[in-house]
Amino acid sequence: MKKFLALALSTALVAGMNGQKIGVSMPTKDLQRWNQDGENMQKMLEDAGYEVDLQYASNDPQTQLSQVENMISSGAEVLVIAAIEGSSLGEALDMAKENEIPVIAYDRLLMDNDGVSYYATFDNYMVGTVQGQYIIDTLDLENADGPFNLEITAGDPGDNNAGFFFNGAMDLLKPYIEEGKLVVKSGQTEFEECATAQWKTETAQSRAENIIASNYADGTNIDAWLCSNDSTALGVENALAANYTGEYPIVTGQDCDKENVKNMIAGKQSMSVFKDTRTLATQVVKMIGQILNGVDVDVNDTETYNNNVITVPSYLCEPVFADVNNYKELLLDSGYYTEDDLK
Repeated sequence: MKKFLALALSTALVAGMNGQKIGVSMPTKDLQRWNQDGENMQKMLEDAGYEVDLQYASNDPQTQLSQVENMISSGAEVLVIAAIEGSSLGEALDMAKENEIPVIAYDRLLMDNDGVSYYATFDNYMVGTVQGQYIIDTLDLENADGPFNLEITAGDPGDNNAGFFFNGAMDLLKPYIEEGKLVVKSGQTEFEECATAQWKTETAQSRAENIIASNYADGTNIDAWLCSNDSTALGVENALAANYTGEYPIVTGQDCDKENVKNMIAGKQSMSVFKDTRTLATQVVKMIGQILNGVDVDVNDTETYNNNVITVPSYLCEPVFADVNNYKELLLDSGYYTEDDLK
């Protein structure tokens, strides 16, 4: 690998030198947000003067492993990896370390290996607290008598972030569950019980249909359904539309996917945590420039994200939520979507 240039640059985007190659590994094209992440990353890197090897792995860990190894073999000087499963890329990370190739874990922490240089993400625990606080505020749990019925759909157990989302929300909601103001009629309150493999909409829908049939078939109201992201929220919304006869619940989400924003406008989803992929891509491009120019890399957390081997220096962007009251400002006025996107 070429020696790093000791050149301090203060601009937000550091231009690539001599078309240096950057490998970008994304998990799948099946979810809208990864398409947007990949496209944003590629455009910003190419605009900054880099050659980009962008690959999608079809949600298959072995495919992703092979793709990352090929990126290393073909001369990538920095790797940006959004892992399908956090612990599945050990061989590639060992190979990167042997070749002195820095690795940035993108939005999902790479686990069980010391070949990870940096982690760039949104504050994942805060994502959960935003969702939990939304439920608290909307139900007015501080003042209302209750009880209110709550159900929970969490994320992929193979994604380290899923636990942070779940814990952030549940740390706020558990006191209300313990005092009986929130009641989970299914009894499923542990992450393992609520998890959704690979964040699949169909899996979330099937579980939600079972919960509704077993606990709410008589028209009993569900007052809130905590969903960790939009693909799982979509599954819950499909189940509610097909099988639920009570008053429509608060439904949370994350990512502001187009279909979910449309549901938000239609009253079928209450909110979605907005993680502007342009913000994260901008930060990662900046970090790549800093790495390749041998200057200090921006991080703002050196304690939270331990991958079972090392604590990975991290940069955490701050999430916000969109709902029917502010989605135009956040999503349309900012240029993230057009009016046509949401028709």
